Amino acid sequence: MPLTPLSTARQAALDAITPAAPERVSLLAAHGRFLAAAVTASRSLPGCDTSAMDGWAVRAEETRGANRDHPARLRIVDTVYAGTLPSRTLQPGEAARIFTGAPLPSGANAVVRQEAARAHDDGQHVDVFITVSPGNDFVRAGEEVVAGTPLLAPGQPVSAAVLGVLASQGETAAWVRPAPRVAVLATGDELVTPGQPALPHQVYESNLVLVAALAREAGADVRHLARARDDEAELRDTLSRLAPQVDVLITTGGASVGDKDHVKRVLTALGARFVVDGVALKPGKPVAVARLGDTAVVVLPGNPGAATVAFDQLARPMLLKRQGVLETRRRVRARLSTSRHKQAGLTYLITTTLEPRGDGEPVARLRIQGAGQILRNVHGEGWALLPPGRADFAEGDLVDVELFHGATYAAVDAGPGGSA
Repeated sequence: MPLTPLSTARQAALDAITPAAPERVSLLAAHGRFLAAAVTASRSLPGCDTSAMDGWAVRAEETRGANRDHPARLRIVDTVYAGTLPSRTLQPGEAARIFTGAPLPSGANAVVRQEAARAHDDGQHVDVFITVSPGNDFVRAGEEVVAGTPLLAPGQPVSAAVLGVLASQGETAAWVRPAPRVAVLATGDELVTPGQPALPHQVYESNLVLVAALAREAGADVRHLARARDDEAELRDTLSRLAPQVDVLITTGGASVGDKDHVKRVLTALGARFVVDGVALKPGKPVAVARLGDTAVVVLPGNPGAATVAFDQLARPMLLKRQGVLETRRRVRARLSTSRHKQAGLTYLITTTLEPRGDGEPVARLRIQGAGQILRNVHGEGWALLPPGRADFAEGDLVDVELFHGATYAAVDAGPGGSA
């Protein structure tokens, strides 16, 4: 069977899943999710003219020419704290003691910071030592947000800052899409549970925690972690048990064509419909995507490096789409630090760090390539993309680097019903 080009495989994987129906949850429960509805300002921020600092509310024209030798003397008629209302309108020759965040009295059009003035011992008057202009040191009503203004769009990641904005509008809850429910199944007779003794020919099972963490980083709720031997009956029982409980089931290992690579065969016997089976990708070529009833299944290779790449390119977009968003990663052009030979028909994704250069594009320093290597991603900044159709790349050649950080998200239409 011919391998599927990476872009075609990614689209097929995305088509295999639909966004979940939105739900309204408390603000803290929405943290880390994606907004499912637009948010419009219900009130202006600030709601009235407010002082930007502790000081004195004044009529600016009455400070004209004021200095240390010739201060402007004003009568103190009010004290205004944040959360209280002024008791009166400011008249000519008057000032009000005011604190940060307090509403500006009617009649005042400036604030004098407290270091530039001094109250008399009698508490009745204040001397102002500077000239201020109208608008000095106060924030006008609606300066940050005007009521009715669009604030946040669907697909916006709900960060702490977004929660602050929602709370500032008096919201107690937000419309978001639920975290995808995920199960991860690791397969292989050679695997030993971490913490148990392992012989030299055995390997500690790392994919379970690795893939579960990758799923969490994509916003998933990892409900189940399971292990199975390379045994068809055991695989059948485990897959049949896990699939109905989750939105996405991710397996690692048993994805290739060896005698003990049973996962795809067992899924087919259970009635799974494969939409991707092998991708022109290195590492990660054996990756597959299927539908088993209402559950999307992603079959990852067993090698941790290959599992990481395949997850990143297919499973991560699926988990994000389930949350109603499509991710666009930032790319930069960089020059290869070394030559590289590859299979012409495959897309290579190689972990890369970037070294800035003052005279042009940064240098992409490629990590050692290998499906089983797991240290190479620890300090990686992105994937160097070596596209298909070419076998040899020379030192200094320009390539795209897909960065791991700084992605943007756009809402995707849920379609009829809004859930899978």
